[in-house]
Amino acid sequence: MQQSVYHSQVYDSQSIQAWERRWFAQRNSSLGLMQQAAWTIAQNLNKQFLAKKINHIAVWCGQGNNAGDGYYIAAFLKQQGFKVTVFATELGHSEDLQQAFHYAQSQKVDTQTIDYLLSEHEINQDLPIFDCHIDALFGIGLNRMLDQKWQNIIHLYNLQTGFKVSVDIPSGIHADTGQALPCSTEADQTFTLLGYKAGLFTGQGKEYVGKLHLVSLIPIDAELKPLAYLSPERIALPKRKAFGHKGSYGHVLVVGGHADMGGAVIMSAEAAFHAGAGKVTVVCHSKHHQAILARSPNIMVRDINGLDQGLIQHLLAQVDAVCFGMGLGRDEWAENIYQLWFDLLNKNSHLEVVLDADGLWFLARYPQQLSAHVYATPHSGEAATLLGCKAADIEQDRIAAIYQLQQKYAGQWVLKGAGSLTLDDQLWICTQGNAGMGTGGMGDVLAGMIASLKAQFHEQVSLHEIVSLHAQAGDLLAEQGIRGLQAHEMGKVIYQVVNQ
Repeated sequence: MQQSVYHSQVYDSQSIQAWERRWFAQRNSSLGLMQQAAWTIAQNLNKQFLAKKINHIAVWCGQGNNAGDGYYIAAFLKQQGFKVTVFATELGHSEDLQQAFHYAQSQKVDTQTIDYLLSEHEINQDLPIFDCHIDALFGIGLNRMLDQKWQNIIHLYNLQTGFKVSVDIPSGIHADTGQALPCSTEADQTFTLLGYKAGLFTGQGKEYVGKLHLVSLIPIDAELKPLAYLSPERIALPKRKAFGHKGSYGHVLVVGGHADMGGAVIMSAEAAFHAGAGKVTVVCHSKHHQAILARSPNIMVRDINGLDQGLIQHLLAQVDAVCFGMGLGRDEWAENIYQLWFDLLNKNSHLEVVLDADGLWFLARYPQQLSAHVYATPHSGEAATLLGCKAADIEQDRIAAIYQLQQKYAGQWVLKGAGSLTLDDQLWICTQGNAGMGTGGMGDVLAGMIASLKAQFHEQVSLHEIVSLHAQAGDLLAEQGIRGLQAHEMGKVIYQVVNQ
């Protein structure tokens, strides 16, 4: 694969298509680009197939130019000595597609119609055994729900054994949102063309893409603008000074802990310490103090019921960052606490403030504009509450949702989930993390990490970098398996990632 200078930039499908049109308007050949893409993919696959001892290959071709890539890939692999069969739908009207089809025919590529695979009432699963299936059914233009016939084709494709490859994007995935429409081919590897598409990294897309390769074929131009950026995987935090002390590394305040919910503040506070904070104080219901001190005697505690506005202001003057809302609850007591604290947090510009969990629930009830130093960290359910919709609506277009959150509430935002999104002055997509992190307390840990690293470094560390460090810690924790991860075990791996 070619190494792209824009390897961290992510685009929407319309920008990619407009970029192609501008390239062709300069009298560059669209057929030549199709051939170049197919040749590059075929060369890469040739090396892999020889190593994996793959010989018998099926290429599934649809009706658009993505199918043209597939026909050329089939022809080039046939030339390289592989046994290739194309399963084809009725050809579309594109001249490039027609030429690709005829070229494959000229190379004696065996071609069969997909229709014969499907009976009127059931899917015929009795196909020959292939070592590899290549998906060239749909490209990035798909933006509608697939009808039953196409769903049956994709279901049949997924039932086959062998190595699975998708060209450009797994067929059935919306290129911009990552949502399946309503199903998608499942790939071991995806060769995406020209530039990265947002749907490859967020929403359901991550489930289907497999290992991702970028085939960057043409130079970027001045009109091409990224939709988002991929968060960097290598993050170097500033070094500590030899003469530093606990007061040099930030004081974090963790506020929450309803009488019935003490665990969340403990996990946030411990994460703050493991991420390097010099001092951490938990303000919660006093019934949790003994448990906190028994587990982590380095944490300081204050009774949340013993603080009036004056004492809160005095306490806030002594700290650098606050994470607020974990385990706060949603009853009348919690509402009073929220109203006592929120304006003080929002207006104190010297503070770095993380608003999470029940703090977000009350923000939805009492909408206000957040200051620039406030970081809100909802998952899709909390985002739905904030926007007055359903969680499924959020997941249908996560990128649109995070922009709507910032437009409505201001502040800086993290939309947690598969391919977590961060929106400060621009949009970032986290490519790390794993499904095992979908467990209670992981969000509390993230809130503690954000407060800790912002307390230590302020503008020297970005919000998206902290999200990536949290995801890297989760990946370390999951090295022995993703099922059964516990958020309270994150401390040891947080310690590793902030010291790497």
